[in-house]
Amino acid sequence: MATNQQSLLRQWHMLRMVPRAPAKISARELCERLCAADFRVTERTVQRDLRELSGVFPVGVDEREKPFGWSWLRDASSFDLPGLTVPEALTLTLVEQHLRHHLPPVTVDALRPHFRTAARTLSTVEDDSPSRAWLDKVRSVPPQQPLLPPRIDEECQRVVYLALLQDRQLRLHYRKRDAAEPTIYGCVHPLAVVQRGGLVYLVCMFANYDDVRTIALHRVQQAEALYESARGKAGFDIDAYIASGQFGVIAGEPVNLRAVFTRAAGEHLFETPLSTDQVLASDADGKLRLAATVPNTRALVWWLLGFGDGVVIEEPASLRDELAGIAQRMAAAYG
Repeated sequence: MATNQQSLLRQWHMLRMVPRAPAKISARELCERLCAADFRVTERTVQRDLRELSGVFPVGVDEREKPFGWSWLRDASSFDLPGLTVPEALTLTLVEQHLRHHLPPVTVDALRPHFRTAARTLSTVEDDSPSRAWLDKVRSVPPQQPLLPPRIDEECQRVVYLALLQDRQLRLHYRKRDAAEPTIYGCVHPLAVVQRGGLVYLVCMFANYDDVRTIALHRVQQAEALYESARGKAGFDIDAYIASGQFGVIAGEPVNLRAVFTRAAGEHLFETPLSTDQVLASDADGKLRLAATVPNTRALVWWLLGFGDGVVIEEPASLRDELAGIAQRMAAAYG
């Protein structure tokens, strides 16, 4: 049985669906739209609601031909009904969950009332409604072992994001790993923000230097946006920077990787290639031979180690030797 709150929300959305005359909408069409928006209602209930609402709002019915059509009266004062539909509330809830680190603070501040409204809207919908149940049916799973994200100082994040948005310099107190005291960077030029797993990084330049650096945002203890404009870097492209392997901890120039996978270990590479030039072919014994040009990163080493004896590196020789050495040390440690 619907609660008074659910009935009010349904009528609220119904009024938003009614057009201004001479356009009109039938009770049946309203019923279909409400059902599509996760309001379980019959056409009889819609007709009853419309009759009750017409006694309070300038809403009328055209009974000259069937199906009867309902409209806001042509000469009715302009009337705006704020609020969110259930699909809109669902979308905003997912945005809040997954994109909050990708939005500038001013945008988050502007959306915060909408996030609260979305939460209230979903709380009034029945627990087993499709839209509300959707939140329990969709998850984003990291491909690696999930780790708890570090805590980020919200005020520091706000200052950094605002400086990035406005192209202003930053003064940062940055705590390096295992350092007793923070390092003070008096002039930081922000270029971009990148989220990698649970970590958020600031891509930037320091002082008068032109090399691009990355610092972990959770290690920023104090942040101050300066009034001076930040320097840009000619030709800098964040997508190219990421593709170069910087966030996999770059270890050198790209390498031509050649490896032999067991079918169980490498079969997923048919659907999710390692690179655009990847060549993956089956051997006569059923193993998969891989050739691909990839960034030479520590992430590549960690990824290959994750397959255990499911992969054997053939080239480059330096990578083969490194993994062989790790395997020997592991065998000694476990022996």
